[in-house]
Amino acid sequence: MRLRLATPAARTAAVRRPSRVTVPRGLLAGTLAAAALAWGPYAIDPKGRPVTALVLSGIYAGLLVLTMCSRRAKVLLIRAVQRWMINPVMRLMLALGINPLGLAILETRGHRSGKTRRVPVGNGRQGSQFWIIAEHGMRAGYVQNIAHDPHVRVRLRTGWRYRWVPGIATLRPDDDPLARQRRIIAWHPLRALNAINVRVLGADLLTVHIQLDLGQASQPPVAATTSVPARAA
Repeated sequence: MRLRLATPAARTAAVRRPSRVTVPRGLLAGTLAAAALAWGPYAIDPKGRPVTALVLSGIYAGLLVLTMCSRRAKVLLIRAVQRWMINPVMRLMLALGINPLGLAILETRGHRSGKTRRVPVGNGRQGSQFWIIAEHGMRAGYVQNIAHDPHVRVRLRTGWRYRWVPGIATLRPDDDPLARQRRIIAWHPLRALNAINVRVLGADLLTVHIQLDLGQASQPPVAATTSVPARAA
C-alpha cells in the first residue's frame, strides 16, 4: 500500500478554520443609513453640538460589532430593550389610535402558554396581503407562535377606523427579506424608517406573510390580553 504525503498547501487548508466573523446582509447599509439620519440635523445646522449624533453613531457601531461577534448576544440585548422600553410605548400609542411610525399590532397565540400575545410590527400591508420582516428570525417569540398556530390577527386601519383583521400567517424562509423589504417600503418614508431600524437592530431577517381576511374585520374585544417582547418590520 502506497502512502501519499500531504503537500504544505493541503496541510494548511486542513488546519485552517473558517472565520466566525460575518456581517448579515443589509446590516452595513442600514447602519450607514441610520448614522446619516443621526447626523442630518448637525449637517443642516453645523453650529449645533453633535452630542446626540456622536452617541447614536457609537451605539450603531457597537451593535455592528456585537452582531459580527455574537448574533445571539445581540438578540438577547435588543429583546430586553424592546421588552422594557420600546414595545410598551408602541402598544400604548397604537391602542390610542396613534400610529406615527407606520406600525401595526400583530396578535398570536402563545405556543406554550396558550395566551394571546400582541406585539408591534412594521405595517407591510399590500391590499389583502400583509408582510413582516422579522428582525430576529426564528428567535422571535411571535415567529415561534406562528410556527405552532398560523391563525393570527392584525390591528390596522380599514377605512377611517382601526380594526382587528384575522389572517393566516406563513413563514417564508426561502424569500429574500431584503428584496421583500424594498418592495414593502415603496417610497413610503415611515416604512423606510422602520426598515432601517429593522436592519440595525436585527441579526437574522425572516419574511413572514399573512393572508388577511378583510371581510371578517372587527373591533377588538374588551378583555385585556398579555403581550410578549418582540418586534419586527
